[in-house]
Amino acid sequence: MFTHKDSSTCLQYKKPETRNQKQMKNTFFILIFLAVPAFAQTDARMYDIIADSSPDRIEEDIRMLAGFGTRNTMSDTLSDTRGIGAARRWIKAEFDQISADCAGCLEVFYQRTLVPAEGNDRIPVDTWIVNVIAIQRGTVYPDRYVIMAGDIDSRASSSTDAVTDAPGANDNASGMAGAIEAARILTKYSFPTSIVYTGLSGEEQGLYGGQHMAKMAKEEEWDIIGVLNNDMIGNIKGIDGVIDNSTFRVFSEPTPVTEAEAERRRRRYYGGEVDGPSRQLARYVHRMTGIYIPDLNAKMIYRLDRFGRGGHHRPFNDEGFAGVRIMETHENYNMQHQDIRVENGIEYGDVIEGVNFEYAARLTAVNAITLAGLAWAPPQPTKVRIGGIVQPSTRLVWEAVEDGNLAGYKIYWRDTTAPQWQHSRFVGPDVTDFTLENIVIDNYLFGVASVGKNGNESVVVFPVGIIPPR
Repeated sequence: MFTHKDSSTCLQYKKPETRNQKQMKNTFFILIFLAVPAFAQTDARMYDIIADSSPDRIEEDIRMLAGFGTRNTMSDTLSDTRGIGAARRWIKAEFDQISADCAGCLEVFYQRTLVPAEGNDRIPVDTWIVNVIAIQRGTVYPDRYVIMAGDIDSRASSSTDAVTDAPGANDNASGMAGAIEAARILTKYSFPTSIVYTGLSGEEQGLYGGQHMAKMAKEEEWDIIGVLNNDMIGNIKGIDGVIDNSTFRVFSEPTPVTEAEAERRRRRYYGGEVDGPSRQLARYVHRMTGIYIPDLNAKMIYRLDRFGRGGHHRPFNDEGFAGVRIMETHENYNMQHQDIRVENGIEYGDVIEGVNFEYAARLTAVNAITLAGLAWAPPQPTKVRIGGIVQPSTRLVWEAVEDGNLAGYKIYWRDTTAPQWQHSRFVGPDVTDFTLENIVIDNYLFGVASVGKNGNESVVVFPVGIIPPR
């Protein structure tokens, strides 16, 4: 054959390889292949987890929760059939039963805080805010957590109306049913990292349940990887007339609200305006969905929550924890925060008929594989630093991760305008200092993730320090 010589227009004849030369080359490539760590790029268990998310079980749980009439934060706490007291006791009983089925693998308990009425126009009577928490304790990192949350409470048109029927089938029996179903699925497995399934109360009056849990987690120094707040995951028919069961939204704030002024000043020079921990968690949800549920599209929304509104991930963000909101793409406002009625031919009210159980099961599966991926992955790298000022290449340095599952690390980079990581380079477990040759630091954003031998990765970590020029 003929080939061009490098930097030349003349032709050079290339002799055919002998049989011995071919054998030597093949042996060389085999040795190189064997020298590369072998690990799965995907985890086959994820497909079993997805298949196990049951629309029928989720329908049964949503119907049960909606059947309590109202779950308003200030509703009846003594009845066994109506009000938030009956609802939270039923949720705890479900978690207790799941724990019994897995030989006591869940720690199930109530978490309480009293909100006084004085000076509070949204809670006119002293009210106990009661969360239900179930912890599946990790085998290696018991004090490291990934959390899935739904809301227990519902509301009618008035948030202080504790009597009127407010089934809250989609808002938010769907998210609560999803958390219970995720517990049923994932307690069949063992994880190095702890998984928490929780029902939070007082959301409609001011995110009180999430505030209390986040505060307790901060005081007790929980190492939280991320919080997946599920709030309305069952509606596919929007008030805009669109019917869509193929997309969902992931809301995330760009950078931590708790960061200091020095960190904000640093970002002006080194970047990271959309690369805080919550945004990396949103990218993780997006990535897991794309790999394992390719016909479902995660739409990353670049804001804390919907315009002017809030959800139970926000209190965790306020305490410095990564957290995102997962919800349907097309909302139907006629079925949110409404007394059940018909006006001018329009039906109002958050009733069972507005929930698509297959869709809720799919979004539950998204949560379950995200929880599992994070809980099965090695801990994320720490003290990630970057260098490459006025240089043709980019250097990244990080602290070694001590974990028996560690296969190595993956260096990610993307265009500064790209929403998701575009490029990656895998390096072995002994590498904690790597230079990407001819990748100019000015033109990209970078991060590093830990990779497990089981194929699961940690959240990508954006560099927080600068390496001085050599």
